[in-house]
Amino acid sequence: MGELRLGNSNNSINLKELVIVYIKQWKWFALSVVSIMTLAFLHVRYSIPQYSAQSKIQIIDEKSTSSELSVFRDLDFISGGKNNVEDEIEIINSKSNLIKVVKNLGINVRVFAMGKIVDSEIYGKPFPFNINFYEPDSVINNSRLTFFVEQSNNTTFKYSEGDEDAPMRTLEYGKIISTSLGDMVLTPNIPGNSDNRNSKEQYRVEVSPVSDIAQLYQSKIKVSVAGEFSNILNISLVDPIQKKAIDIINTLVDEYNDNAVEDKKAIADKTSDFIDDRITAIYSNLASADQTEEEFRSNRGLADVASQANLNLNVSAASEKELQNASVQLSIASAMKDEVDNQQGYDLIAYNVGLTDPTIANTAQKYNELIQQRKRLLEDTGEKHPTILHLNEQLDALRQGIQSGLGNVTNNLDLTVNNLSKQLSQAQSRLYQSPKNQRVLTDIARKKNTIENLYLYLLQKREESQITFASAAPKSKVIDQAYATSPFPVSPKSKIVYLAGFILGLLIPFSIIYTNELLDNKIHNKLDLEKLVPNVPVLAEIPRLTRKQEKIVLKDDRSVLAESMRILRANLDYIIKPKKNGVKNNIIFVTSTTPGEGKSFIASNLAMIFANTNKKVLLIGADIRNPKLNTFLPGLENNKDQMTTANGLTNFLFSGRVLFNDIVSTLKTSAATIDVIVSGKIPPNPAELLMSDRVSELFEKASETYDYVIVDTAPLMVVTDTLLISKYADHVLYVTRAGFTESKVLDFPLKLKKEGKLKSLTFVVNNVKQSNLGYGGKYGYGYGKTVKKWWSFS
Repeated sequence: MGELRLGNSNNSINLKELVIVYIKQWKWFALSVVSIMTLAFLHVRYSIPQYSAQSKIQIIDEKSTSSELSVFRDLDFISGGKNNVEDEIEIINSKSNLIKVVKNLGINVRVFAMGKIVDSEIYGKPFPFNINFYEPDSVINNSRLTFFVEQSNNTTFKYSEGDEDAPMRTLEYGKIISTSLGDMVLTPNIPGNSDNRNSKEQYRVEVSPVSDIAQLYQSKIKVSVAGEFSNILNISLVDPIQKKAIDIINTLVDEYNDNAVEDKKAIADKTSDFIDDRITAIYSNLASADQTEEEFRSNRGLADVASQANLNLNVSAASEKELQNASVQLSIASAMKDEVDNQQGYDLIAYNVGLTDPTIANTAQKYNELIQQRKRLLEDTGEKHPTILHLNEQLDALRQGIQSGLGNVTNNLDLTVNNLSKQLSQAQSRLYQSPKNQRVLTDIARKKNTIENLYLYLLQKREESQITFASAAPKSKVIDQAYATSPFPVSPKSKIVYLAGFILGLLIPFSIIYTNELLDNKIHNKLDLEKLVPNVPVLAEIPRLTRKQEKIVLKDDRSVLAESMRILRANLDYIIKPKKNGVKNNIIFVTSTTPGEGKSFIASNLAMIFANTNKKVLLIGADIRNPKLNTFLPGLENNKDQMTTANGLTNFLFSGRVLFNDIVSTLKTSAATIDVIVSGKIPPNPAELLMSDRVSELFEKASETYDYVIVDTAPLMVVTDTLLISKYADHVLYVTRAGFTESKVLDFPLKLKKEGKLKSLTFVVNNVKQSNLGYGGKYGYGYGKTVKKWWSFS
């Protein structure tokens, strides 16, 4: 199967290698998916399911109300403007409405059946016991109490208050229980208890302030417009108990409509009371006018003289009509002004009484609306609340405007009446040429007619006000009563939860691996190193060994370590070639960047693997500051003191009397026999000692005497020791350690190679994980021990 490569040849991305990185960690993916799916199952299993309920209502446009109310549209009794749907949404979901809902349904007292993990609320069916408080509702609705009840039988129960772990005491049903909320009595609910009289079911009762529960559902209820220009509202609620959600929505709609009807009836009542007061006063005036006429006629012995003044009355008819109308308006305005001036506090104003000035009517309407709003807010707040104070300021300003407007109207009407009276007097100047009696009767008749017209007008308005009271309609029409949108819970949705859990289970290890790979700046195998040093040979990769595995190659060894060292030996033999003049090309320096990368381990095993071919091998410990050969070579592991005190490399370099053969010791093992030159005593001046002329003598003698000379040198980036003697090396084997050597440090040996300070530079990767082995790891060496897989049963 082909490989997808992105970019140029130097910076290519092998898609297969990227996938393999994640496939190697399949166990973590499996563990993560199983863990997250287990959590998802627990979440679905023990989460309280949430159900949705919805209702649909239409906000009624007042212009489309029934025809029986159209009789007083000209009087502005009912607003003709379109309802502001956004305002109605706020009114529906107001806290005051929801407080009434909570009180009507009694959901501030909740009973929960306690389970091992999840408690379930009891609603829509009789409680297992009845709760009766002695305190008034005003106290209960503003208090908080939690207590626990465990049923024993129909006569006794166990009770505790406050904490679930509090000790419970046995009480009898019907006895007074003293609580922090006051005295209460529990009585058994026989229909709900008869089947479980011997059960030990426990219940938790929570009494919460009404305002808290109302605020909770205010945040949960969603009211939205069905369309951009629609008057239809969708009201929805999600709750663990579907029937409870349905009851709350239906009760909320009923409260909204009841409040609208009450507001309209309150205005109609106020208007009717005002008209009744005026009718009583005008009736007295009308009776007085009738009595005056009767007395005048009786005293003067006058008959009907209307025909005598018929001609003059026809001439002044038009002026009289205007005067009557102006007088009516003046009387209404004066009465309304007296009412406003004498008003104490804030009360509704009767404004739809026939006054023709639209400004006063609109201002009075706005004043009444604010009075209604203030009244509703006072149910939940105090007189000092900022909203109430702000409404008081608005009401004061509106009342001043009404008083000022009525004053102006009264003055204008008074002036109009005076002018019309003067005009009428001029027109009737000829009428008053008739006998004085006729003139007096005419005045009496005029006054009487004016009072009669106003009296009849107010009687008509009173009937209209009574019709308004009787015909007050709600603001909304219920299109759909609250119903369950689905028999299945809206949350948790098991399919979505499991899918999200599966994706999250894959995403977590993927993110961790991706982050590690993104931040990883170390080499891990031969393939990684070859990409970083494309022009320098990488001879082999040495696998990571467990604690139980041998750290040195043995005789007839077929372990993974032995096979990897044989690969290293074969690649070195290919590189090592005799020089043209016949001089051997056999001095191999083994070095690294820093301590701990395994150069001594590689040098020791390389010497042993060369010796297995019956070659003469010399191993030199040239790391005279921190010798480590004793850690790996059999026979030297317990002789570190001998390595630093016996004749060794430092003794040879320091004293001319010490000969080459004096420092060479033969090490015989079960695998092979090699000669070793230990480091010797640790000198105070190692750098200066390595600059001695005897270094050249040492390497010339070693190269001539042995087939291979393996030199364990000091780390390059730590000290300068290796660079001081690097000119004697025919080959430099640079050891890197998988998961330890940073890629950026490889620039250092490459730079030295470019400068000619390291000859025939090659690399080897040490301590490679079995899963990260490059070419060999893909196919296996074939000689190692077979390990039974954990899933194998045979």
